[in-house]
Amino acid sequence: MTEQDARTHSEQLPGRLHPWNRYVAMGDSFTEGIGDAEPSSPGGHRGWADRLAEELSRGHEDFAYANLAIRGRLLQQILDEQLEPALELKPGLISISAGGNDLIRPGSDPDALAESLDGAVERMTTSGATVLLFNGPDIRDTPVLGLVRGRVAIYNENLRTIAARHDAIIADMWSLRQLKDPQMWAGDRLHFSPLGHHTVALMALEALNVPHTLEPKFPKPLPVRNWRTARSEDLVWAREFFVPWVLRRVRHQSSGDGISAKRPTAGPVFGPGMPPGAGA
Repeated sequence: MTEQDARTHSEQLPGRLHPWNRYVAMGDSFTEGIGDAEPSSPGGHRGWADRLAEELSRGHEDFAYANLAIRGRLLQQILDEQLEPALELKPGLISISAGGNDLIRPGSDPDALAESLDGAVERMTTSGATVLLFNGPDIRDTPVLGLVRGRVAIYNENLRTIAARHDAIIADMWSLRQLKDPQMWAGDRLHFSPLGHHTVALMALEALNVPHTLEPKFPKPLPVRNWRTARSEDLVWAREFFVPWVLRRVRHQSSGDGISAKRPTAGPVFGPGMPPGAGA
């Protein structure tokens, strides 16, 4: 279903804001919600996908949501482990964000990654689902990640071609300039903060042309830091986050080893953002 089809269908359903009754999210730590800790959410993390599902469930008493994402997963692992289970749930809407963990590895090929993803997106759209395809954010000013900005840009252009070929909808994080604010990022500088996840959820809803209750949130200006403070914070970050990340790469380990999907089956949405009685 194209974005225009979704808009037309939604207009034909009185009291309903969109045509989808079942949503399945596929991906890695970004979609799992890492960086947006919430003890009351499944898996202890909320994230943009949960926030999106909360909004999609409004006005849909029979709405169901599954999140198959697992942190640390590479693109092929996501396709091998999550695609078939996602299709078996027969969703009307599927989101997929994949390839980010590949792109930050030395020698990764954005063209080859996109070629692998192309066939998977075709299978999703052929099933009748609307596909929401996330591209990568502009990481120019992000420590370490900024080194692979060129590969992310090439990958993003390939994703636009895939979306056009298969009538998928692009959730355009590259153009989301708010993500340049450091307060949109978690302390590990690899994942989004709650504010970042909120901002991404709002963007995704607008990409889907779904009316919603989310309001833009703007972080307060950060105080000016002297060089000693900045240097100290960088050293703490390197010790607590960057070095462990490098060691996992060397040891061929993943942060997702032993982790299961937080919502492996489709069910009602209950979350911090839901009003009493909603999503039942």
